[in-house]
Amino acid sequence: MPLTPQAQSLLAMAYRTGAPRFHELSVEQARHSFQKLQYAFRPEAPAVASTVEVPMGRGDGSALLGRLYRPLSSAPDEGLPLLLWFHGGGWCVGDVESYDVLCREIANASGCAVLSVDYRLAPEHPFPAAVNDAAFAYAWVQEHADLLGVDAARIALGGDSAGGNLSIVTALALRDAGGVQPAELILVYPSTEMASGRPSRQRYAEGFLLDQGTLEWFFSRYLPQGGTEDWRASPMRAASLAGLPPMLLVSAEFDPLVDDCAAFAGRVAEEGGEIELHMVPGVIHGFLTLGKYFPESAQTIARIGEWLKRRLLLAAA
Repeated sequence: MPLTPQAQSLLAMAYRTGAPRFHELSVEQARHSFQKLQYAFRPEAPAVASTVEVPMGRGDGSALLGRLYRPLSSAPDEGLPLLLWFHGGGWCVGDVESYDVLCREIANASGCAVLSVDYRLAPEHPFPAAVNDAAFAYAWVQEHADLLGVDAARIALGGDSAGGNLSIVTALALRDAGGVQPAELILVYPSTEMASGRPSRQRYAEGFLLDQGTLEWFFSRYLPQGGTEDWRASPMRAASLAGLPPMLLVSAEFDPLVDDCAAFAGRVAEEGGEIELHMVPGVIHGFLTLGKYFPESAQTIARIGEWLKRRLLLAAA
């Protein structure tokens, strides 16, 4: 189908005459621009039962910060399933605060607790800092599930874009190390392969928000030494995608990554994995957090909520 009217309008604003392109901005300007977009077009924050700032202490005395959301439907002493969420933003922009509304919405839609992770960003902390933070967060949650009031046997990983990439990479590393796998993966237009020649990379290279220049801006800061072949940056390059948890993968029709997402889903299925691929028609990369603007955001959150309820909440009832 064609671009939705909302997508057309947003792109007209983004590419208005005289407006600087994202890849022309400094890191500080890019982060501010990303925050402005999220704050302008996200819905009002729904109430949840509680939010708690969670410092995940490291051995060196530092802490990885996160924010825990308990859904409005939950009881204070209820041991809930948990979705460990890694935000998008090309490993360079985005933060817990920008994703506050989305995490509240997912918590209420799913009945699960959500822990949003403030992993380190490039270029100050290039690859593999974010990968290491994601692995640390999962291990910390496993160890401190009782403290968080969650069930260690029902922990899912999820994220959008760069956060989806971190979710896949964390699951692959756990599989290879013989660790405890997450129960599910929730992936929203994840970055699965950095150097890709699939048609959508050219079809949507310009004029669809996540343009070629923006992708290169992200990749060059996250991987200043190169290394796009490393499976920890490009999980599609892993020798095997077998043995991963069941996945829900949501892609966007007018996204340069849409063909990469389809190829990743196809390979997971070919190698015996369980994956549900849902391509949202008419929308662009980034629509999920812009729910005031895109009705497809609420529809996708409802789909994620139903998936998590069915897999983690109702299954334990």
